[in-house]
Amino acid sequence: MLAHIAHAGVLLLLFSVGLKLRFKSLIRPEVLAGSLLHMSITGLLLGLALQWALGLQFGIAFFMAIALAFSSTVVAAKVLEGKKELRAFHGRAAIGILVMQDLVAVAILGVAGGDGPTPWALGLLALPLLRPFLQRLLEWSGHDELLILYGLLLSLVIAGAGFQWVGLSSELGALVMGAMLASHRRSSELSDALWGLKEVLLVGFFLQIGMAGLPTWDGLWVAVLLVLLLPLKALLFFFILVLFRLRARSSFLAALSLATYSEFGLIVMSLAVTRGWFEPDWLVILAVAVALSFVVAAPLNRRAHDLYRRLEKYFLRLESSKRHPDDTPVHVGSSSIVIMGMGRVGTGAYDFLTKRKQRVIGLDSDPGKVEGHVKLGRRVLYADAEDPGLWQDIDLGNVRAVLLAMPDCEANTIAARQLRRAGYAGFVSATAIYPEEVRLISAAGADEVYYYYDEVGVGFAEHVWERVFPPQETSIKPAAKEMPPI
Repeated sequence: MLAHIAHAGVLLLLFSVGLKLRFKSLIRPEVLAGSLLHMSITGLLLGLALQWALGLQFGIAFFMAIALAFSSTVVAAKVLEGKKELRAFHGRAAIGILVMQDLVAVAILGVAGGDGPTPWALGLLALPLLRPFLQRLLEWSGHDELLILYGLLLSLVIAGAGFQWVGLSSELGALVMGAMLASHRRSSELSDALWGLKEVLLVGFFLQIGMAGLPTWDGLWVAVLLVLLLPLKALLFFFILVLFRLRARSSFLAALSLATYSEFGLIVMSLAVTRGWFEPDWLVILAVAVALSFVVAAPLNRRAHDLYRRLEKYFLRLESSKRHPDDTPVHVGSSSIVIMGMGRVGTGAYDFLTKRKQRVIGLDSDPGKVEGHVKLGRRVLYADAEDPGLWQDIDLGNVRAVLLAMPDCEANTIAARQLRRAGYAGFVSATAIYPEEVRLISAAGADEVYYYYDEVGVGFAEHVWERVFPPQETSIKPAAKEMPPI
């Protein structure tokens, strides 16, 4: 039963990867180089090192090195999501690299794990014709348990069992089926709905790995040595990204989020063990190394921005003089008000101020959101509020007020602090979701901080007041004898 649970967890993982698959984001030079070039260099150099140190054949050592080149999709996605940086430039670069790595892993599983397709496999060429029907079913599935069941049907039954029945890899099927829904507006909702179930089922995969055997003391030392190689892995990512004109900060944050070993490496190695290429002990060693890499990466990523500020002077020397098009300084022109964070609150503030003839510009770290606002005629630019370089390079000479309307307290705090450090003396206002955040953002330099739920009540009452008691009615003073008692 554990083997079936583990396999279901792997299929859900690959289905979720497919749901995030955007081919436009994968053909970018920094993504292709950050994944394929990094994997090639790691495979060659680490493969030679493993061959020399462990006496393995180069082909087997190269295979192990490729397994170690993968970074954890789960850890990176959770870290970036927790810091609200999935849509930031470095977050998009990291996720693109991870998806490319996952595609390579699926290709390895498909080539090494399949027994050859049957003639029925040609029928899969007609799958794109089913995309409108599958997307319509997704819309009909609602937002609750039926949505989860629909995801399970696609990933485990149609993709997993279906592809396996025609002689293809079930892992490949899960990825393809997810990719068919990736362009749908509710693909992210489906991925979020399956997230918890996928995590629980993946525990079965890790249990299966752990039950393969106990590591020896020599095996533990090998796992520790592999963890000590993580800084070299991160540095290689950093140098490759800088080479493709990303700023030092973007390269550093992306590289740090990729400084882990991957659950996909375990999946690939487990296949190699079943094929008899490695002893089961190697799977246990790699499992320990993966777990230790998670332990090391979590606190480092939590303090990623602080670490960069301390090391900035060293990394800036390596930065290219030419900037990546998505990493260039922001110019606000003659705008008098800047709104950072163009979600519902920021958009409401933007529309309110533009109706009052103010020259407003919005900034947001989500390119999709920026594109949507631009199509609607709003002046919105891409920018990452937690980037110290943003506030140092931006000219705020004509700006009278900056509104920080981001949902993350850390982002608002960092932005307020960086504004004051950059010498901005104008008015800074921010929003807070929780009461305790008001003090933190105020201490960082904000002049006023508005607690969401207090202000929602006031705004709601104002709208009701304007509809029930229009201005012409409230402006007429009643006679003294008609005044109601207070």
